Amino acid sequence: MSQEIWHSGTVDRVEGRKVVVRITSRSACGSCAARQACGLAEATEKLVEVWSDAAVDFQAGDAVQVGVKKRVGGKAVALAYVGALVVLLLALVISIEVLGLDEGVAVGVTLAAVALYYALLWLLRKRIDNTIQFSITKN
Repeated sequence: MSQEIWHSGTVDRVEGRKVVVRITSRSACGSCAARQACGLAEATEKLVEVWSDAAVDFQAGDAVQVGVKKRVGGKAVALAYVGALVVLLLALVISIEVLGLDEGVAVGVTLAAVALYYALLWLLRKRIDNTIQFSITKN
């Protein structure tokens, strides 16, 4: 079993060491075992930024393969979905059981907590980007 998830794409543009690749999901994503962690299955088209020292070797229009390690895909899913679910559940339970808030107020507090969680992820996006590394090869 491969340790990387690969997708075909086309180079959209090259900016210094960054290669921007346009990936179009195909119907084959529906049968892919990694579709749950990938994030590309639910989108028809996605732009992916790939940082590479070999960026000068790519030009707009080149057919390429973009890969990411499965472990990294799982980490992204955990941050985006599992972390938000944990914050949501904790905030709801604490609001109702510990603080004794009315259910309507508790829902508002819970939604605010989830919004703060996503704001924190956004503030830490540069640090998170450094842990998610894509690889790129020409077809």
